[in-house]
Amino acid sequence: MFQRKSFVQGADTNTKKLLGLFRAVVCIVDTLLLIRRCQDIEHILSLSYGKDSLACLGAIEQLGWPLDRIVHAEVWATDTIPADLPPMVEFKAKADRIIRERWGIEVEHYRANQSYEDVFYRIRKNSKIGNNGKIYGFPVCSRPWCTGELKQKTVRSIRNKGDIHYLGIAADEAIRIQKNSKPGIKMPLVECNWDEAYCRKWCEENDLLSPIYTTATRGGCWFCHNQRVNQLRLLRKNYPDLWALMLKWDADSPVTFHADGHTVRDFEKRFQLEDDGKVDPSKKFYWRYVKEEE
Repeated sequence: MFQRKSFVQGADTNTKKLLGLFRAVVCIVDTLLLIRRCQDIEHILSLSYGKDSLACLGAIEQLGWPLDRIVHAEVWATDTIPADLPPMVEFKAKADRIIRERWGIEVEHYRANQSYEDVFYRIRKNSKIGNNGKIYGFPVCSRPWCTGELKQKTVRSIRNKGDIHYLGIAADEAIRIQKNSKPGIKMPLVECNWDEAYCRKWCEENDLLSPIYTTATRGGCWFCHNQRVNQLRLLRKNYPDLWALMLKWDADSPVTFHADGHTVRDFEKRFQLEDDGKVDPSKKFYWRYVKEEE
């Protein structure tokens, strides 16, 4: 019976050689493309200057993982005033120097195109919270615009498709680990089984522990609506010019500073009662004390 031969089986010797050469070339090209793609992939650490993200440097080093870039998203209150208080500004500069000297990498600081104040005074359009035609004002706790407008957009602009991003999530943060387990994300602290306590210890041993863990200095934005009363009290006491700016924003905002309806002006009255000796800051406070003085 006639048996059909394949093209290769029926080809002469020279043709077979050409086909073999063609396959070899295709294999080489594929390998070169793969190498090129791997070379284009960058391994990036997102740095917040908290103990966990800084401890990632030690974990990455221990794991022997590549580290190409270290990036940080800066937030500014206004065009000329940073969101960090002076102690944190100084610590960041110190940490950058240590990182540069030990790991040979310059921390890249990226800043959003707009400041907090710029977005604060932006007019709302097509708003779902019913404030169309009014300025944004303070962020609504259920839908805070500050994180998306001032941090997330900046971080997204840094990332390229295919890059590997290291996040400073400790091994004992189960919820955050689950939430951030995505393609392109790696968690060095989890791989090393470093919990939050060990991260702090590592930072202490490497002179990289932020002042937020040793003093009352705030680590986030000094104007954050989520900060505690004691942090607001210290802001008013130590940085009266920044507190004055908070009061100005408060007067202009269509949204109250706190979700419970209390304003910066309310806190000003509370703190004044403390200054006057009418309220003991170490004891439980009731807002009716303010109303009783009005």
